[in-house]
Amino acid sequence: MLDFIRDIASYQFLQNALIASLLTGVTCAIIGTYIVVRRMVFLSGGITHASFGGIGIAYYFGFNPIIGALIFSVLSSLGMDYIASKTKMREDSAIGVLWALGMAIGIIFIFMTPGYTPNLMSFLFGNILTITDDILLGNAVIALLLIAIFTFFNRQIIFTAFDKDFAKTQNIPVALINGTMLVLTATTIVLTIKLVGIVLLVSLLTIPPITVNTFTHSYNKITLYAIVITCLGSITGLYISYISDLPSGASIIIVLGTFYILSRLIFSIRKHYR
Repeated sequence: MLDFIRDIASYQFLQNALIASLLTGVTCAIIGTYIVVRRMVFLSGGITHASFGGIGIAYYFGFNPIIGALIFSVLSSLGMDYIASKTKMREDSAIGVLWALGMAIGIIFIFMTPGYTPNLMSFLFGNILTITDDILLGNAVIALLLIAIFTFFNRQIIFTAFDKDFAKTQNIPVALINGTMLVLTATTIVLTIKLVGIVLLVSLLTIPPITVNTFTHSYNKITLYAIVITCLGSITGLYISYISDLPSGASIIIVLGTFYILSRLIFSIRKHYR
């Protein structure tokens, strides 16, 4: 542990990894709670995998793959919502189509990219040690933005999350809130890809909220404690990765999965002895 602390103080990439873990703990917990309450887990998975299309296009045209993923993810999320609400296609069908289409587009454009094919492992499975200052800045901005939005519009967001029809009767701009949350969800997903990767990202968004939901049904408490669990799990996973030379993303998800299993065991024991 002392070696880990000393190396964090010495190496910039470890400092970036630690800061990213804390910022991601805030953003993913806030967005993750909304996703779980709205039952949008499949939608978040669709956005995550569709972002690969933007990564492939960015590589082909020679610009930052994170920017490509961000544009593609935002458009995909709004497209999924539009198709589901304006057509007769079921939401899960729309998500499935764009999920597969995004991945296929990414694969084709990367295959068409001349010269050396980039190493995509960090996008698919994450590599927290490759997080750069611009990604940290983006995470800091989105974290502050989410905190501000959920502080000033907490009531409206909760009403929209639990019951859109009731929210409309309270003159709450449901469409605006829904669109804003989709954009924020897509942005958070893209800025978190480097942490755990496309394959594992949905777990980072959903495991902490459902872990806390075992013990409480309060939206605000779920959000607050999910932040704590996500930060703790990310830092613990980073430490396990450091001492065992294992992939950081997988280590983080295993730690969070362990937290969930322990929460279910504790809940079962408490329920048995009541």
